[in-house]
Amino acid sequence: MSTSFRNVTPNGPGGTATLLLVLSFTGFLLLTQSLFIVPAGQVGVVTTLGKVSGGSRRPGLNFKVPFIQAVFPFDVRTQVRPEKFATLTKDLQVIEATATVKYALRPTEAGRVYSTIAYSDREVYPRIIQPSLLKALKSVFSQYELVTIASKWSDISELVERTVADELDKFDYVDVRGLDLTGLEIAEEYRAAIEQKQIAEQQLLRAQTEVKIAEQEAKRYETLNSSLDDRVLFKLFLDKWNGQTQVVPSLPGNKSSNPPVIVGGRK
Repeated sequence: MSTSFRNVTPNGPGGTATLLLVLSFTGFLLLTQSLFIVPAGQVGVVTTLGKVSGGSRRPGLNFKVPFIQAVFPFDVRTQVRPEKFATLTKDLQVIEATATVKYALRPTEAGRVYSTIAYSDREVYPRIIQPSLLKALKSVFSQYELVTIASKWSDISELVERTVADELDKFDYVDVRGLDLTGLEIAEEYRAAIEQKQIAEQQLLRAQTEVKIAEQEAKRYETLNSSLDDRVLFKLFLDKWNGQTQVVPSLPGNKSSNPPVIVGGRK
């Protein structure tokens, strides 16, 4: 039994079609490997044989060398991360709270971050943000006593934000967009002591205010008394006199000690 085989020669119609098919597939593969899209809110770090080459690629359609270059995306949108922490105050009291930090990776620094610190944006917070945040929190809270921290919570929150931003500016990796401190937790006995101290401070402030008001009133009356003389007093009496008072002060300007004038009375 004989089987007939189809003879395909390179110059034949079948060989040409196969070659065109191979070339088309190769060209399509090269094209798909050469072009890549960076989504909005991200940048692409391009590496050539494992080494970062060029700047960060912006969102949109980009080009790379097939099979030689690779792309690693980094998110540059604002990230919000809560960090629960515990630290000591100046008077060695333990406090607990939550620091919610808002930050964003600088697009121009994505390549340097990839080269020196992190291979993905998931590693940016634990390797860059978190160490600086905890360092700033301990540094700030160790300067204040517990009473001051509880009474000036918002001011200390702003100070922590500035300290974290200054710490991260040393490396130029990220921008701090905001920081909020919430959920302060302290021992109940210290909370009661703080409330009592705040009440005492308010009472002291009220007493000091009342003393200042009394001093101002006394000064006003002293000034008024020093400006009064016999003529002014006599004029004031006449302005207020209803004509019924029997005893009228003597006229001013008379150096002799004259008795008061008696109106409607007996001499």
